[in-house]
Amino acid sequence: MLVTELKPREEILGYLRDGERAFLVSCGGCAEVCETGDEKAIRELGLVLEEAGHPVTGTAVIPFLCNKALVGIRLSRLRDAVEGADVLLVASCGVGVQAVAAVVPKPVCPVANTISYGTFQGIWPAEERCARCGDCVLAYTGGICPLTACPKGLLHGPCGGSYRGECEVEPGRPCGWHRIYERLAEIGRLDLFAQYRPPKDRRRQYDVPLSRRRSTFWALEYTEEV
Repeated sequence: MLVTELKPREEILGYLRDGERAFLVSCGGCAEVCETGDEKAIRELGLVLEEAGHPVTGTAVIPFLCNKALVGIRLSRLRDAVEGADVLLVASCGVGVQAVAAVVPKPVCPVANTISYGTFQGIWPAEERCARCGDCVLAYTGGICPLTACPKGLLHGPCGGSYRGECEVEPGRPCGWHRIYERLAEIGRLDLFAQYRPPKDRRRQYDVPLSRRRSTFWALEYTEEV
């Protein structure tokens, strides 16, 4: 299980340009348990969007959002609502957001951050990975995580070792930032590639605060007394 917490309302609204329409997708698994993707959270998010001038074209709750095959099948049944949206907002861990972005050629943005609970990784049937950094940037990188797609975890573009779309760390491995550039070009949002992002607070990725170690979620994954 990966644990999520909702992003600030202002950050979510900041993903959308004036008048853009949104389709809401949530995970009926982990995110529902965390109350970031349950019926109440999605209903409240829809109201916030509508009040801010962003029509909601539809919603979908998918039990396992980390399964791209399932995501593709479910969203294909809602094709008109999905195609009528300018942006897809996804309530899930980073894996679910990446899975949606892999099957829908539109901007896909997270409404939650995946937070660290130590070394526990979770299990999912896809190549996408989430670093649980506590400050998800998938909205700005075309739904491809720079922390896991790039072996160096670079946040602001490719290194000098990227050549013809390949990573210098492993011959034949696609450069994560080359993939991000191509995805942003595909969805018509290359402007995001040039957008400044402040340095990430790495403590949210690696440190587990004492308050969280005493939470129910920590107890579910770890038996050692803290």
